[in-house]
Amino acid sequence: MKYAAVVLYNKLSPVGVVDFAPVTDALLAGGVFLDEIVILPYDAPSDIGTTLARLSLDMDGVFLVCDPPLLSAARRYAETAAERSFEEEYIVEGERCLFAVLPAGERGAEEVRLEIVPRIDARRKNSFRRVILRTVAAPQEKLRAAVAAARALAEDKLIVHATERFGVAAVELIYDRSTPKMTADEATRILATELADYTYAVEDVTVAERLVEALKLRRMKISVAESFTGGGVGRAIVRVPGASAVYYEGLNTYNAQSKIERLGVREGSVKQKGTVSDETAYEMAAGLLAGGHCDLAVATTGVAGPDPDEKGNPAGLFYVAVGTHERVNVYRYQLKGSRESITETAINYALFLAYREIK
Repeated sequence: MKYAAVVLYNKLSPVGVVDFAPVTDALLAGGVFLDEIVILPYDAPSDIGTTLARLSLDMDGVFLVCDPPLLSAARRYAETAAERSFEEEYIVEGERCLFAVLPAGERGAEEVRLEIVPRIDARRKNSFRRVILRTVAAPQEKLRAAVAAARALAEDKLIVHATERFGVAAVELIYDRSTPKMTADEATRILATELADYTYAVEDVTVAERLVEALKLRRMKISVAESFTGGGVGRAIVRVPGASAVYYEGLNTYNAQSKIERLGVREGSVKQKGTVSDETAYEMAAGLLAGGHCDLAVATTGVAGPDPDEKGNPAGLFYVAVGTHERVNVYRYQLKGSRESITETAINYALFLAYREIK
């Protein structure tokens, strides 16, 4: 069966702002493989009509993806192409072709998982299985090598698909019921072995969820001291239901004096090495542990950018200290990218290192 996506955008905004990747990734995870993606301005009725008429003859399903304000226009285009009116919120079925109109981003991806894939499975009388590995901080070359090894084993019997955002990668194996289980298991083993140092789950969960789960199992409390991540590590933890059982406190010690007064960071460390240093990160985590209320401490300090700090440290340099009462380890990273990318990636790295410390 063949499928296509049509992305509609507003010409007053750059096409890149239409976040259609989560929708296409969700389709792929459900075994719905796109043969074509067409990007068109929403106010070009002739081009859209011609495209949908062609696709309705060539494809079994067409998915129109757009930002929420454009959904009503997209629905009208789909109804014209299907020669039918919508009886469901997102789906209209023509004589041969199924049309779906989906909001961009995670909202549309959720509709794909809940509504679209089950409907397509019923039409094609087949369903696809999915195995997912979640990793953090895996180097791109390691990811590529692991995916290539799994694909070589599979010999087109399954799809191996990897996506990455802010340091967190999802490596998916997608296969239908005719694929031998031995093949899928061996491909999974290859991925798990090659990415063992970076994998935190073989299921679709966030690293914060896995960290909270591990803390609960070990009956441990965690405290967090953050500088350039601005409370993001703590925020990720408390979003997880049940986090109150394991989260003791989070300190947003952005200023140097705050680090000294609230965490016991030595003034000499700040003067000699600066706030962005392994010494400062270590002493931030040690200060949390010295309070006696937590079993695991995490501290972050770095330069989010876009400019270097007063000591000349480049944007993207950051340290994460993670430790228990037995030891505190400090990790140094240098990233490139926007301020948002650096900060969000550092948050994920810190959560992963905390999980790895106690797993």
